[in-house]
Amino acid sequence: MHLHILGICGTFMGGLAALARELGHTVEGSDQNVYPPMSTQLEQLGIALKPGYSAGHLQPAPDQVVVGNALSRGNAAVEYFLDARLAYISGPQWLGEQVLARRQVFAVAGTHGKTTTTAMLAFILDACGREPGFLIGGVPQNFAVSARLGRGEAFVIEADEYDTAFFDKRSKFVHYRPQIAILNNLEFDHADIFPDVAAIQRQFHHLVRTVPGNGRLVVNAEDEYLSEVLAQGCWSPVTRFGMDSGDWQARLSSADGSAFHVVADGVDHGEVRWGLIGRHNVMNALAALAAAAAAGVDTHQAIAALAGFRSARRRLELIGRPGDIAIYDDFAHHPSAIATTLAGLRARVGTARILVGLEPRSNSMRLGAHADELAPSLRDADAIVLLQRSELPWDAGRVTAALDGRGETAASVDALLQRLRVQALPGDHVVFMSNGGFDNAPRRFAALVETGH
Repeated sequence: MHLHILGICGTFMGGLAALARELGHTVEGSDQNVYPPMSTQLEQLGIALKPGYSAGHLQPAPDQVVVGNALSRGNAAVEYFLDARLAYISGPQWLGEQVLARRQVFAVAGTHGKTTTTAMLAFILDACGREPGFLIGGVPQNFAVSARLGRGEAFVIEADEYDTAFFDKRSKFVHYRPQIAILNNLEFDHADIFPDVAAIQRQFHHLVRTVPGNGRLVVNAEDEYLSEVLAQGCWSPVTRFGMDSGDWQARLSSADGSAFHVVADGVDHGEVRWGLIGRHNVMNALAALAAAAAAGVDTHQAIAALAGFRSARRRLELIGRPGDIAIYDDFAHHPSAIATTLAGLRARVGTARILVGLEPRSNSMRLGAHADELAPSLRDADAIVLLQRSELPWDAGRVTAALDGRGETAASVDALLQRLRVQALPGDHVVFMSNGGFDNAPRRFAALVETGH
């Protein structure tokens, strides 16, 4: 079958393209943002990429158009395939029908930690001989690709609550029909499509409704919003995890989370020693271990495997240490994620200074939905430069004013880099936080330090 994928350079749609190619389909696609690393990965797979959304890209007509959720009415390609009555389908529905319907599906849902936990669970299953398929919404460091079919029965999918397509406003994850679903956490996010937490809870309950009675839900025991979701009705066995409560618990051996004991049903199953830090990553590990155990994976073997796990790129990823200044790139999209990431780094570095360059980039951040929570989330940082692009519709000064003299704004990435460069000293840790490209700020800053300019 000849497929044309609209929005092919997104992490989800690019992974879907790789799976379709592996299934033997002829695959091409278009996107208004054709750039590495996804463009490189797709070209290496022999997938033709076309810049922009011209109607001409759909001529001659493909057998089916697979539509990403970034596309909306008014888009030239969308208007063309509707007028021409071409066959079309959303990416999540295509994935559910063509790949997941015949697999043992592990779905990883939650406001935070989906990419890391999906990569972690896929790595555990792979290390324990299950040869899983997976689709990870990021760049995993333990695998050469972000998506593959795999040879085993298991398939691990990052289960996003964002909507499916312009013609299907349900969350993506309702198409996945998992046997085992992780509910990692739930907070208000995606203010562009959800009016409140209750609307997100409704979507999570739709996911709960799709898990069979002989399946399993693996749920954060510490999350009250998730407890309310389950109270709406639950028809599957539930395993709960938490630091100090639940069926699966962790006992920290190291304050920064780089070592911890795994306790399941009151039994200590061993210690994880790994390269990750932070309470949030310990919770991610408990979720992944519990999900693997629900599928019959030996817990001692899974714990041993985690020593070799490397997080997905841009999850407090160390870029380098030029001039004895540690520089990190972090995919920050929500104040809670910012807070837990910085808390983990603080536990590791002690009294060393932490400097933050922050871009409010997610849709919710840009709308100002989390503005009041930003200053408290930065409590572990010693100095903050917040990027206030001209198009930001709210005054970032309200955040910096609440930082007790630790914060300032910058109108451009160049200005932000210069202000951080003036402040950074040997021994400091500089963290760039954004869920977008941030104009390559972390690597540009490293070059500034290396050259002395």
